[in-house]
Amino acid sequence: MKFASATIVTVLTAASANAFAPASSISHARQLTSTTSLLASRQPIMAGNWKMNPATEEDALALSSALTKLLGEETCAIDDSDEMCTEVVIFPPHPFISKVRDAVEEAGITVGAQSIFFEDKGAYTGSVAASMVKSIGCEYVLCGHSERRTLFNDDDMAINKKVKKVLEMGMKPILCIGETKEEYDLKVKNEVCAMQLSKDLVGVTKEQMKDVVIAYEPVWAIGTGLVCGAEEANDTHAFLRTVLANLYDDEVAQATRIQYGGSVTPDSVDGLMAMSEIDGCLVGGASLVAESFGRIINYKKE
Repeated sequence: MKFASATIVTVLTAASANAFAPASSISHARQLTSTTSLLASRQPIMAGNWKMNPATEEDALALSSALTKLLGEETCAIDDSDEMCTEVVIFPPHPFISKVRDAVEEAGITVGAQSIFFEDKGAYTGSVAASMVKSIGCEYVLCGHSERRTLFNDDDMAINKKVKKVLEMGMKPILCIGETKEEYDLKVKNEVCAMQLSKDLVGVTKEQMKDVVIAYEPVWAIGTGLVCGAEEANDTHAFLRTVLANLYDDEVAQATRIQYGGSVTPDSVDGLMAMSEIDGCLVGGASLVAESFGRIINYKKE
């Protein structure tokens, strides 16, 4: 297991918002304890985030139908007993969720919501409650996607409330974290990711972590043409496990699935999925082309 270096990383424990730990000591301790016996079998998970696409319900159903014909023998539904098959999730826009679910459910594809508001009900025009998306069949909810953070000003406090509300409603959050280009250039990637992960998981228990998926998405690699290499992404995922181990324990760190998201393509997926710490991909633009997403979910195992 490789670990990205950092001089100091700030991590907040679930019990206290004032606990700080040097990254070097965390990394050293976890390298000593991360033996083969602690490595968990983590089910691969491929997710397609359609964002504000496609334009019409007809287009959404056509994409859904095409995708169901491209599933391979190693893909499976969320409740499949074979943990080594690949779980497939898609995140249509809210108006399309119900009909898309009907179109893909039999094929074993799971649907999720791109976001929710953390209140149960009330005068929140334009917002969607967790109970609403659960009632139409959502199993997953994206929380903290970089576009929600930057374009809609979702801060870590709001994201933390969303994560806990999703868990409270019996669904599974995919918690997205990642650094901007400026933060990457300043070489504070680890500090930023550790802070986001720690703040966004405050109050989430060890028992609840079995339902949490982490998605590392370097903001600078999303739709920019810039590329985060597979080994660099793997190093960051390994570092995130040290943060999880500090917040919880090694068992949680090794069992939690961590996806990579950042302009994933059919050309890059095999290299990413060959990495030991990458458990799947959160795919944007490529998920809007059935053949491209089909190639991604049927990646070639090395």
